[in-house]
Amino acid sequence: MYAVIRIGTSQERVSEGQVVRVDLRPEEIGKAVEFSPVLIVDGDKVLAGPALTGAKVTAKIIGEEKGPKIRGLTYKSKANQRKRWGHRQHYSTVEITKIATKGPAKAPAAEKADAPVKAATPAKKAAAPAKKAAAPVKKAAAAKKTTATKATAATKA
Repeated sequence: MYAVIRIGTSQERVSEGQVVRVDLRPEEIGKAVEFSPVLIVDGDKVLAGPALTGAKVTAKIIGEEKGPKIRGLTYKSKANQRKRWGHRQHYSTVEITKIATKGPAKAPAAEKADAPVKAATPAKKAAAPAKKAAAPVKKAAAAKKTTATKATAATKA
């Protein structure tokens, strides 16, 4: 059985007992964390989408570590412009403890049988139909007056 879980902006394929390096988590070492699965595969059975409601992947934070150091340099020739920079990503090491397809099983049918039956509530009256709004009246467009100026009359002649 394995699952594909969403960790931050990435996805990881995990199985029970696997140790995974994820982005740094705020929880303390030894605490349990839960991840939301995107896909669960159990033999021939594949769960995805709405079938994953209630499914979760539990893990335990076992430590923190640093990724490889990245060194960078920006340089522009003939301008005496150089800038060195570096980066080292921090990660949390997580051990996958359990992949659960559903939450704890409940017996809702047994609880409903023992519960007292509520009296049926009367149906609410239907609301009166809304009045139709009158269609807006369009105003007739005013005819434009065309007047010729002396300059345009002179050019026509």
